[in-house]
Amino acid sequence: MMQLTSGQRLPLAQLLDGPFCIGVRACGLRLDVACFGLDGAGVLSDERYMTFFNQPLSPCGAVRLSAEAGAVAAFAFDLARLPAGVDQLVLTASVDGEGGMAGLDSGELYLRGAAGEVANFAFKGADFTVERALMLARLYRKDGTWRLMAIGQGFAGGLPALVAHFGAAVAADAPAAVPAAAPPAAVSLEKRVAREAPQLVSLLKHAGVSLRKVGLQQHRARVALVLDISGSMSGLYRQGLVQRFAERILALGCQFDDDGAIDVFLFGAQVHQPVPMGLGNASNYVQGVLAAHPLEGDTRYGRAMAGVRRHYFPDADGGERSRPVKAALPVYVMFVTDGGTSDQALSEKQLRWASREPIFWQFMGIGKGRKSRSKRLAAFADSDFPFLEKLDELDGRLIDNANYFSVASPDEHADDELYDLLMTEYPGWLKLARQNGLLD
Repeated sequence: MMQLTSGQRLPLAQLLDGPFCIGVRACGLRLDVACFGLDGAGVLSDERYMTFFNQPLSPCGAVRLSAEAGAVAAFAFDLARLPAGVDQLVLTASVDGEGGMAGLDSGELYLRGAAGEVANFAFKGADFTVERALMLARLYRKDGTWRLMAIGQGFAGGLPALVAHFGAAVAADAPAAVPAAAPPAAVSLEKRVAREAPQLVSLLKHAGVSLRKVGLQQHRARVALVLDISGSMSGLYRQGLVQRFAERILALGCQFDDDGAIDVFLFGAQVHQPVPMGLGNASNYVQGVLAAHPLEGDTRYGRAMAGVRRHYFPDADGGERSRPVKAALPVYVMFVTDGGTSDQALSEKQLRWASREPIFWQFMGIGKGRKSRSKRLAAFADSDFPFLEKLDELDGRLIDNANYFSVASPDEHADDELYDLLMTEYPGWLKLARQNGLLD
């Protein structure tokens, strides 16, 4: 039997022939298990393709929830019956009742074919803190075949956070009147932010003001924070400057998406995706992820960009995309680094390929940069980031999908100034993305 690790991918045809089953075992917690059928953009465009205890069969009959001895739940799959619009299936688990995933003694996802179990993926409570839900595995199409990827990514908000993450509506207990002029995310999260992460209250308000200035007070997007963990960043981490900056981006994420969390990617020589940063784990988040992923040698933008693209649009697997792909929600990526990259050619390819995806890349260099708004004068200024400046003006893209600025320190700008700066080119990109068929 094959033991899978987080991030591992393999073609199902190597293990199985025909219909199969994926089940979940767990000890120490009661779990609810669900399967989300998503389109190529990672969105649940048809809520009938959320298969769980209240809806045990997909409309086409390709996914069926069943009971198996010793398992919390299991799904029977016949992928040949899935419609063309369903490009990926994500298996999830959430806590049924009080507590979080940290209380889990042990858990296991297993893959079983006609001849018995062929692979499994183990997870345990020690891997988590306040998370109440997990994305366990993803099945996705690539080059005409189905592949399996083990994930193990936690979510702080439970099943409702997962449903919102996949772009579906979450039923509320009772409707509440919201002033038309106020940002819905800020209203829905205001009390929760004050209770769980009071340091974000002021940031949330500043972000809301900046969004109203550009007409995005009701805008919805996914937000990702990509952090350089090369050794040269050590002082910035040690002084708490990266933690503070991450909280500012989390506040922006709370304006764009009311699940109260943002995705985080770390990169040096390798790329890592820790659990999302959310209201429940915000206070010491950076310290915690660095303990698990110490600073590394080397810096590779291209590898990090491929990891981000692979997460949101797995059909391309981080590789070339020759045709535009449409999604219901855009992705806003805040990319932070203090130096150049050793994979410039790949980075350029990634940005060109990503221009056909609804992803906006906001690069921020920490160091000495050209700050003059006059390109003629800027040519005489020194800069630590000539390559980021090149990416900002890169040719061969479907649309301009990136912006760049530099700071001497992550806290150089006041909160209101930073959020205004983050919205310099994003609203214009949204218009181009819609005009070119990247967004609904």
